[in-house]
Amino acid sequence: MKKSAIQTLVIAAMLLALALLLPFLTGQIPQIGSMLSPMHLPVLLCGFLCGPLWGFAVGAVAAPLRFVLFGMPQVPMCFFMAAEMAVYGLLAGLLYRIFPKKIPYLYASLLLAMIGGRLVYGAVSWMTIAMDGGTYTLNAFLASTVVGAWPGILLQILLVPAIVIALKHAKRIGDRTRPQAPSQKSPENQETV
Repeated sequence: MKKSAIQTLVIAAMLLALALLLPFLTGQIPQIGSMLSPMHLPVLLCGFLCGPLWGFAVGAVAAPLRFVLFGMPQVPMCFFMAAEMAVYGLLAGLLYRIFPKKIPYLYASLLLAMIGGRLVYGAVSWMTIAMDGGTYTLNAFLASTVVGAWPGILLQILLVPAIVIALKHAKRIGDRTRPQAPSQKSPENQETV
């Protein structure tokens, strides 16, 4: 293994561990603990920092592994979350790789990943409830993915780009995306990430 592959593996493992442990901290705030969506932060970061495949892998295993180790989130919720977070990690890494390395595109990648993950969560929920003969309405979808999660959404929008930018500027994290051509210069008013 090359040094950068080992570094990526270590970062992904640390973010997986963080996804398993963060709910213990937010669980101490009963009113909004689950609304903060603590497992989502490390998965989104993994997509940005380690790439789409590692983001997908960490997102897919975090919730089921946490269920096996700690009994939460319970079945079937852990599988809904696994699908949602796998898409978060995949889209965050993929869109960050595709888009130009400028701050507005970092936010665009994050927002599109968050929307994609929530849509997959809704689709999996709808299919599961429909198989049981129930109905999953738009109101139920919005209540569980937006209204009930707004503190987590806000936290993700504030923290994820700030952490990615800080780590890239500190050169603590190598760029695992396609290099920008030397002829492409950044506009003066937009920083590159």
